[in-house]
Amino acid sequence: MKYLELSDKQGVYEVWMNRPDLHNAFNAELIEELITCFSNIPATARVVILSGRGSSFCAGADLNWMKSMKDYSKDENFKDAKRLAGLFATINDCDVPVIARINGHALGGGVGLASVCDYVVAVEEALFGFTEVRLGLIPAVISPYCISKIGESHARAWMLSGERFSAQKAKEMNLVHDVASSLSDLDVKVEELKKRFLAAGPEAAREAKKLVRGVVKNLKASEDFACKMISERRISAEGQEGMRALLEKSKPNWMKA
Repeated sequence: MKYLELSDKQGVYEVWMNRPDLHNAFNAELIEELITCFSNIPATARVVILSGRGSSFCAGADLNWMKSMKDYSKDENFKDAKRLAGLFATINDCDVPVIARINGHALGGGVGLASVCDYVVAVEEALFGFTEVRLGLIPAVISPYCISKIGESHARAWMLSGERFSAQKAKEMNLVHDVASSLSDLDVKVEELKKRFLAAGPEAAREAKKLVRGVVKNLKASEDFACKMISERRISAEGQEGMRALLEKSKPNWMKA
């Protein structure tokens, strides 16, 4: 694959996003590769590790990808949002446990990736943020999974401002389960996690994950609502202004005022 590095060792399937120069930001190709990857996890896999190469875990949407969708119609935006939603649903529905190794900043869609993983361990210096509102957009597609993890109170506190927050704050919000003091400590913690998850019966672990998914609210209705909202927001005057400012590397009008 062009943007993913994969390895399968003794039941541990590692998935590395590999766009380090662009902070592992999403574009159409990376999204498709991740969907393909998580749709075809080997039957021998007992745990999946998801991480990123370079200094960031995932910085959300790629600038050029956003540029390509700037002039999309509402219907085109809805279709695009549904494909991104399909990525998060695919990881969320992966049969085996998925551990997120957060090696650096996780912003926008990067927070979404963390939210659909079963266990999240982050390096202390990593920053998180629902940064979409600072572009005049909203964290719509990731919202069903994020709100399920952090709850309504934290969603209101952080989604409305777009302010970035620390790994420790993310832990307090239940987005992150453990914080590592350094990258070397992160690797130690991930190795410990592998052993813990491999100690479970392979079939029992899959069934336990199926159990959890079965007793929580069905996310399908939320997904369609979220995709409708972001497709409307992208073509709104404010959404267009935010994307224009991002592409031109200037401040949007509401910040100038």
